[in-house]
Amino acid sequence: MFLIVGLGNPGKEYANTRHNVGFEAVDLIASRYNVDINRIKFRGMYGEGNICGEKVILLKPTTFMNLSGESVREVVNFYKISIDNIIVIYDDVDLDVGRVRIRPKGSSGGHNGIKNIIYHLGTEDFTRVKIGVGKAEKDMVSHVLGRFSKEDKETIDKCINATVEITETIIKESTESAMNKYNSFKVE
Repeated sequence: MFLIVGLGNPGKEYANTRHNVGFEAVDLIASRYNVDINRIKFRGMYGEGNICGEKVILLKPTTFMNLSGESVREVVNFYKISIDNIIVIYDDVDLDVGRVRIRPKGSSGGHNGIKNIIYHLGTEDFTRVKIGVGKAEKDMVSHVLGRFSKEDKETIDKCINATVEITETIIKESTESAMNKYNSFKVE
């Protein structure tokens, strides 16, 4: 069983912000695989389905970004999901808009949602799919809670589309295989 987590903030005021690209990616994956994310439990909204013959749980924590680990830990504990089968999709300000980067483990890189997941799982060894949202010109909070320009939104939508294929590759093959195929991915 795999757990695919999209990070974001709940509420309409945060929809389509840079910080919510993880939610958008999980919504698209759910749409492609006919998974209804309509259950409320584990401090999040989730749904169960199948991708490439594997059972998956798609999760959108409703704890707000900085407490995402609480929701992830509850799902992991309840379903006894292996750390090796966790995929977290989220925004990364250290990547240019149009870039996607896959990592099998690592530090939080200053991302508070990832920092909280690491804290609650007690490990850095889970797969991450990072979607570049570009560097903040001034205030970081305003940047990540801001919306994309029309041009950047078109680019981000292509990156979000790529997360479907990336997730499939991780599940069917491995994180390393997905890294080899997609870490050079850049939308022009």
